Amino acid sequence: MEQLHKRFTTEQVKALLKGFCQGALDRQGVEEILGVSKSRFFALLREYRLDPDKFAVTYHRASTTRLSVSAEREIEKELVVETALVEDPTLPITTYNYSAIRDRLMKNEVTVSLPTIIERAKSLGCYQPHPRQKAHDREVVTTAIGVLIQHDASHHRWSPYAKDKWALITSLDDFSRKLLYADFFEQETTWAHIRAAETLMRSYGLPLRYYVDSLRVFRFVQGRDSFWRKHVLQTDEADPQWRQVMRMLGVDVTYALSPQAKGKIERPYRWLQDRIVRTCAIEKLSTIEEARAVLRDEVNRYNNHQVHSTTREIPSMRFDKAKQEGNSLFRPFVLPKPYTSAGDVFCLRERRLVNGYRKISLFNHDIAVPGVPLREEVDVHLVPDTVTGALEVRIWWSNHLIQSLAYPLSDFPRVHF
Repeated sequence: MEQLHKRFTTEQVKALLKGFCQGALDRQGVEEILGVSKSRFFALLREYRLDPDKFAVTYHRASTTRLSVSAEREIEKELVVETALVEDPTLPITTYNYSAIRDRLMKNEVTVSLPTIIERAKSLGCYQPHPRQKAHDREVVTTAIGVLIQHDASHHRWSPYAKDKWALITSLDDFSRKLLYADFFEQETTWAHIRAAETLMRSYGLPLRYYVDSLRVFRFVQGRDSFWRKHVLQTDEADPQWRQVMRMLGVDVTYALSPQAKGKIERPYRWLQDRIVRTCAIEKLSTIEEARAVLRDEVNRYNNHQVHSTTREIPSMRFDKAKQEGNSLFRPFVLPKPYTSAGDVFCLRERRLVNGYRKISLFNHDIAVPGVPLREEVDVHLVPDTVTGALEVRIWWSNHLIQSLAYPLSDFPRVHF
């Protein structure tokens, strides 16, 4: 078969790719018309999306010209840097990442193919084949976006220059394998997981189900979490704070019974860990804000530029296509009645008894609750803002908001937000 540029004009190819992006054409149809493979199709689509106006299918003959001296020096320099990372016993890096080297070279405006980098690595004694890892449960079992959200956290030293470890919390759509949420937290807390759920649900809607492990943040386990109390409650009959949010919104929760069952989200973790630790080490980043910038870049690369090995599609493109075709089970987020603020849903909940002074005691703070009968219980919703250092306290009784107060978080040193 003749080459693509001899069979189609640039405008014809652009029209087909535009039709695919708008949902008028499917991938298989475009591939059949153009007579190209799936990988070639995605290469064309990636180039088209970068700049539709400059997209062209003009044939560029492969040049036999050798790389410039400066390019060779840059490759050698990056291989030396990579070797130092691999040989550093303090870093969790044991293998060379030639794709990361290629990306770093592109930032320095040096465009080199991956085989060329590997060839140079072999000549310099920096080549190390990647060991094959056994895959667990990586097939796509869902049929639409929003059916299942894989949610997990990884507590890790993401930068060798940081004083503390940080927790990376992520949420991944099972069907598209797109990372819908990813952020660093100084500590993994219940509130951090609630904030992650709020961000995802207010951006994409309510999914059908979450898939999590049996960490006590997500699940009460009889015997493990109730050692000090009477054994009258059984597993899943007492809801942790995060699970209460899910139950209120009608989102089901499924628990993984083994680490292998979480393989679909563990793979992005390994990918992000490999990339982020490398970048933080090379650029000597030490703060969580700097690491967040790296995380945003890598999530963008993972979602928009990487063809997933299982789906053979770019995650964001698979997600957008499913959405355009109506193949989505995400539901719009609507405040449950009688609540008036998202803070009444995504919050930490407490119950307090009104005393004889018509007040409640909340972590050594006495708060007046006018209009509530004595000895009645009220619902207290706590909405911490770790950025501004404020805590909103919303008190409900008999489906009415009684009080909405603001306190400095520093007034509650015993409470771990």
